[in-house]
Amino acid sequence: MCAVVSLAACTGNPHDFDASGAFEAREVIVSAEATGVLESFELEEGKELSKHQRIGYIDSTQLHLKKQQLIAQMEAVESRKVDIDLQLAALHEQLCNAQMEQKRINRLVEKNAATTKQLDDLNSNIAVLKKQLQAQKSSLNTTNNGIDKDVEQLSIQAQQIEDQLKKSRITSPIEGTVLTKYVEEGEMAMTGKALFKMANLSEMILRTYVSGNQLPQLKINQKVRVYTDNGEGSFKGAEGTITWISNKAEFTPKTIQTKDERANMVYALKIKVPNDGTYKIGMYGEIKFQE
Repeated sequence: MCAVVSLAACTGNPHDFDASGAFEAREVIVSAEATGVLESFELEEGKELSKHQRIGYIDSTQLHLKKQQLIAQMEAVESRKVDIDLQLAALHEQLCNAQMEQKRINRLVEKNAATTKQLDDLNSNIAVLKKQLQAQKSSLNTTNNGIDKDVEQLSIQAQQIEDQLKKSRITSPIEGTVLTKYVEEGEMAMTGKALFKMANLSEMILRTYVSGNQLPQLKINQKVRVYTDNGEGSFKGAEGTITWISNKAEFTPKTIQTKDERANMVYALKIKVPNDGTYKIGMYGEIKFQE
């Protein structure tokens, strides 16, 4: 830090910065969501990944076979469903014939060519056929509904297997750069085991600290100037945006200096800075709230 201040003085840049801090990124640790051998894991540290990019997969042979078994079971159960119209066709035919006969007998009764007993017997037979038809239809519907329930249960199991298969595929959750690789292809992965760490380095976060008497100058979304040593004896400036201000004070971190070095309690800030590749995790930066 002393070297940075000296550079500022030599080049004529103001060195009365309001705060100092270190750059960090929003890091994401990607863990395995399934257990098995890493059959493929095409990943190297420093590699740029797009969101949802496929990186590899965990052995899922048994899951695939289980899914095929469930599909076969669903087809077998589905085949037991009955064609209700076909099953009731004979009863429908009997009822239709009986109703036609009912009309014929009714005309004969009106002409005194048939007895009322014949008509009553026929009416009774039609009532019985209707009840048989209704009972048979209800029974067949119950059977089919039960089969549908069995198929639904198997379908849910198949969806669970499909979800497990999806979790066997390793993808990038965000767009960013691979920072650390924890495993190699061929190793055993277990659910919850870290596979790699990545971060989106296109935007960096400069975490810094200010004293209580500086706090009234600051607010969320306020623009500030961020300075870093450009390696040529001067500073490179960029615009940053305050995205977070701590609502409670803490003791001054040993590695951080504030404008008022006598302050024992400070407030943490997060400043978002667009990154063109200049800023690295852990690099120090200087802040000025006003030019």
